[in-house]
Amino acid sequence: MSSTGGPMRDEVEHEDGSGDDGLRWLDEQEKAAWTGLISLILLLPGRLESPLRQEHGLTLFEYLVLSHLSEAPGRKLRMGELAFLASGSLSRLSNVIKRCEQRGWVVRTPDPTDGRYTLAELTDAGLDVVDLAAPTHLRSVRAAVLDPLGAADRKALVRIAEKLRIVPDDFG
Repeated sequence: MSSTGGPMRDEVEHEDGSGDDGLRWLDEQEKAAWTGLISLILLLPGRLESPLRQEHGLTLFEYLVLSHLSEAPGRKLRMGELAFLASGSLSRLSNVIKRCEQRGWVVRTPDPTDGRYTLAELTDAGLDVVDLAAPTHLRSVRAAVLDPLGAADRKALVRIAEKLRIVPDDFG
């Protein structure tokens, strides 16, 4: 078996699925689940990003950042909240926001309620970018994810995503 699938060569597998090294190796169902998940993690972002890059010159992360800002009250969010929503680190978000500022799509300002925080605000030009790119993104999401799944599969996906939710290390 593979390094995640179980013992190789002369190792003995015990009844609990562990090898001589004490590791509990993946059974066939676990291996299939893991392989499916890692394929999604590695391949799906490219399928969603490619049309955005080709048609709008945006990365998937840039689109997610702009989209979340467009849906926020007043088109403003604290940087930490935006990083969480876009599933990225504060460092990565800061670099993207800097590029978006240079393009005139976003402005950063101190949070008037607490100057320790910085707000990112989507400009009218940034909203125009989101409005143009949203149909492209929606078509990709539908084709690659939603349309192949039935209602029960979509509910299961939501449930699984909630259980596996990973928060970036620097989210505070």
